[in-house]
Amino acid sequence: MSYLSALYRYPVKSTAVESLAQAEVDALGLVGDRRWMVVDADTGRFLTLRQLAQMNHIEARWLAADRLRLSAPGQEPIEVTVPEATGERLGVTIWRDTLQAPVAAEADAWLSDFLGRPCRLVHIAESHARQINTDFAEPGQKVHFADGFPLLLTSEASLADLVARVGKPLEMLRFRPNLVVEGTPAYAEDGWKRLRIGAVDFAVACPCARCIVITQDPVTGEKDPDRQPLTALREYRFNDNRMLFGMNVIPLGRGVIEAGMPVEVLE
Repeated sequence: MSYLSALYRYPVKSTAVESLAQAEVDALGLVGDRRWMVVDADTGRFLTLRQLAQMNHIEARWLAADRLRLSAPGQEPIEVTVPEATGERLGVTIWRDTLQAPVAAEADAWLSDFLGRPCRLVHIAESHARQINTDFAEPGQKVHFADGFPLLLTSEASLADLVARVGKPLEMLRFRPNLVVEGTPAYAEDGWKRLRIGAVDFAVACPCARCIVITQDPVTGEKDPDRQPLTALREYRFNDNRMLFGMNVIPLGRGVIEAGMPVEVLE
């Protein structure tokens, strides 16, 4: 029997992971997941671990529907309130999407000091979320500040296979999943189309194309000198000029899921 072995969220895009025992699922994925994003103060363009490995030292914790706590080494923790919809907005860009996002100005100096460049923190509400690529989703299915999809699913068996090919340990968290499944053959998830966890159904949209972030140690940010595991993935998980690991997932309902729940493959 397959089951949900781990459950993670990232309240601010590209910051440290938050491990959960249970989570509420809404139309955008896990409640509190990637509803906030750090952007360049001058251009509004999103900032991630790809450019700033030290972002993984920022611990963001979703406290409630209207509050976020930020902490980092050498910084006094601060709490940030979800900005008013009628307050200051900033034109921001994430990949090909542009939108006007409310600004949490009280975090500007804190983030800029820690990251060493002028930054701003913006928020996204469900009502203003981005349309998922309709090649893989229905019109009206939306995503928050994740790269392209609300959720990422990985499996313990697939990681074990990759580790054997690389020849050294790899942490699951370098892939930054939300849902981790145990009890399936390696890469069984490639063939899944629809899942049920608890009372919530999910559509499995497409494989996840991986970037340089997976070569970084998820704690230290140090990059692997051999560009692993990208190098290994290129040898056997390479398609359309992309290295693939994990599956992008879209929630089809709302409810509460918990680590340890069975994962039922419906299709």
